[in-house]
Amino acid sequence: MKPIVAIVGRPNVGKSTLFNRLLGHRRAMVDDTPGVTRDRNYANINRFDKPFILIDTGGFEPVTSDRMLQQMREQSQLAMEEADVILFMMDARSGLTPADIEVAGMLRKVGKPVFYVVNKVDGDKLENESAEFYSLGVEKLFTISAEHNRGVIDLVENLQDVFPPADSTVNVEDFTKIAVIGRPNVGKSSLVNRLLGFERVVANPTPGTTRDSVDTLFMCNKRQYLLIDTAGIRRKGKTTEKLEKYSVVDSLRSIERADVVLMVINAEEGVTEQDERIAGYIHEAGRGCVFVVNKWDTLPKDNATFGGYTEKIRDGFKYLAYAPILFVSATTGQRIGKIVTTVDEVMEQFVRRVSTADLNRVFSEATEAHHAPLSHGRRVKFYFSTQVATRPPSFVVFTNQPENVHFSYERYIINRFREAFGFNGVPLRLMFRGRDRKSGADTSRPNR
Repeated sequence: MKPIVAIVGRPNVGKSTLFNRLLGHRRAMVDDTPGVTRDRNYANINRFDKPFILIDTGGFEPVTSDRMLQQMREQSQLAMEEADVILFMMDARSGLTPADIEVAGMLRKVGKPVFYVVNKVDGDKLENESAEFYSLGVEKLFTISAEHNRGVIDLVENLQDVFPPADSTVNVEDFTKIAVIGRPNVGKSSLVNRLLGFERVVANPTPGTTRDSVDTLFMCNKRQYLLIDTAGIRRKGKTTEKLEKYSVVDSLRSIERADVVLMVINAEEGVTEQDERIAGYIHEAGRGCVFVVNKWDTLPKDNATFGGYTEKIRDGFKYLAYAPILFVSATTGQRIGKIVTTVDEVMEQFVRRVSTADLNRVFSEATEAHHAPLSHGRRVKFYFSTQVATRPPSFVVFTNQPENVHFSYERYIINRFREAFGFNGVPLRLMFRGRDRKSGADTSRPNR
C-alpha cells in the first residue's frame, strides 16, 4: 500500500483545512464549529513526487465524558495505529493547551515519525509567538497556514523524506467502489463496521452522526474494495443546518464515485418517500444497485413477511426492478456475508460487454416479434445496435426516426436485452441514432 499519513489534533485546529489543501480541492467539510469531522476520512494524494494516503480525523480530546467525543478519540487512535507518519496539528491562535501537552505525551509512545505542526500562523507575530510550542520538547516545529498555503510545501517535502517504500502495484482504480447510501439512522455505519469486522466509523443512534463520506480500503476473498460510508440524506425541507446540506451534496457525490451502491432501508420503518428519492439518484447516476433491508431481525415474521416486503420494494422502486434485495441485520450479522458476494455479481454485470453479433441476434428477434408503433403514419425502421460503453452498459440503436421511438418500446428492448444477457443489478442505457438524408448530419436521441 501507499504510505499512510494521519492528521490528528484537538477539535477546530484546522485538520480538515490541511486535508483539503493537500488534496487540492474541497473534500472534507470545513466549518468553525468544533467537531465537524467525526470519522476518519481517507484520500489518495497524487499531486506530489511521492503519492500517499491521507487520513483526516475527528477532534482528539484526551479526557472527556461526552460519548461522541469519546468515539471521535477512538477513531483518532485507530488512525494513528494505521498510519506510517502522523501530523500532530496545534493552533497558534489558541496557544499551547493542556490537551496539546497530553496528546504530545501519547504520541511519544507510538514509535512512528511525528511531525509537530502549528497551524494558523498567518504572519510574523504569530510566527514568533509559536515558539512556546517548543516547550513540548520537540526538535522541529512546522509553522503553517493551511488556509493560505503558507509553509505547506515545506511540510510536504519533509514528510516525503520519511516515507517507507511504496507498493506501486496497488491502484485504487482497481478496487470495486461500494457506496453505502440511505436516510439517517438506517444503520449504514453499523453495516460498514460489520462488513469490515471492526468499528471503522462512529455508529450512534443519534441521526446525522456521520457527516463526511468515509473511505476504507479492504480485501475479501482476494478481491479489493473501497467502501464509502456516507452521511444520511434527509428531505430538502429537513436539511436546515448548513453542515447537513453539505452532507447531502457529499452523499450524492459518493454515488457518482461508486461502482455499486448499497441502498440501505430500515426494515422497521419500511419504504418511505425519501428512500424512493434517494434510489432515484442512484438510477440517474447509472450505478449498480443492491437493496439492503437492515434491522430485519427486529420484525415479527410469518410465511408472508418476506414476500410482502419484497413486493413493497418492487412497487416503490419500479425503475429499479433489476436491483437484487438482501434482508440483513448489522447487529446480529444475519446474511451480511451475502452482501459482498452480491456486489461481486453486480460488478461483473456493470463492466460486462456483449458481442455485436450476439446483441444484434437478440435485437433482430425482438424487433421482428414486436414492431415499433407507427409514427405520423410512417414505420419506424431499425438497422442494427451496438454496445458503446460499460459502467453502466450502454447501447446505440440506429434507426430512421430516432426522435420518434416511444419510451414504451425502448423499455421493451431493454427488457429483451435483460432476458437474453442478464445485467442484474445494473441500469442499461439505450440511445437512438439516425442519419438526416438531406443534410447528412447525425441525429440522435438519448434514452429518457
